[in-house]
Amino acid sequence: MRIIIEKDYQDIGKTANTFMRELLINNPNATLGLATGSSPVGLYKEMIADNKAGITTFKNIKTVNLDEYVGLPEGHDQTYRYFMNDNLFNHIDIDKNNTRVPNGMAENLENACKEYTDYVAKNIPDIQILGIGSNGHIAFNEPGTPFDAHTHIVTLKEGTRQDNARFFSSIDEVPTHAITMGIADIMQAKMIILVANGIGKSKAIYDMAKGPVTTDCPASILQSHPNVVVIVDESAGYLLK
Repeated sequence: MRIIIEKDYQDIGKTANTFMRELLINNPNATLGLATGSSPVGLYKEMIADNKAGITTFKNIKTVNLDEYVGLPEGHDQTYRYFMNDNLFNHIDIDKNNTRVPNGMAENLENACKEYTDYVAKNIPDIQILGIGSNGHIAFNEPGTPFDAHTHIVTLKEGTRQDNARFFSSIDEVPTHAITMGIADIMQAKMIILVANGIGKSKAIYDMAKGPVTTDCPASILQSHPNVVVIVDESAGYLLK
């Protein structure tokens, strides 16, 4: 695991993009694993700038997203499909038919989970972008999630719902369930880049990188992946110094 501590949020995005740019230039048919939340937005801005400058193209790129809320209708401005369109896909030359986000409105959620697991297995990300929750979750794999779990439905912990409540009018509007790529699916990626910022992530970052490998901190499994880069700001990384 390689850990890079940058000065601030903007530098996190720029550094993460150096890896993304290299991949896109060398492999224009790559598959990207993407994440939502505030942590990767800076990276996405850098990716958009590169695309508009003609440095990279997404015409033949495929993407798979980590997760989606269950029960939010298509077009709702808090779905992760909306987030990805608004923060990345609408601004680059990607074919949206090549982008995948789990289906949180499927009539049969169990079948939707299996189909997503199968799709990821056939389209393994060359780079998987991750954030991390204050409780150490990756995607919506909450503490206690088995490391061998594939795409599944999860009941969101109250802390996770509180973390996401700032995006809704009230906590009552935050969904109680999500469909998420499992830890076993995430670990298939050829390279993983985890980005995080802020003092609120510092304990999770320490436990992820230096603590025991335990389902109490789902992100700790990344210690066993052969190609992980963790990029944090000084606040998120201060316990590592």
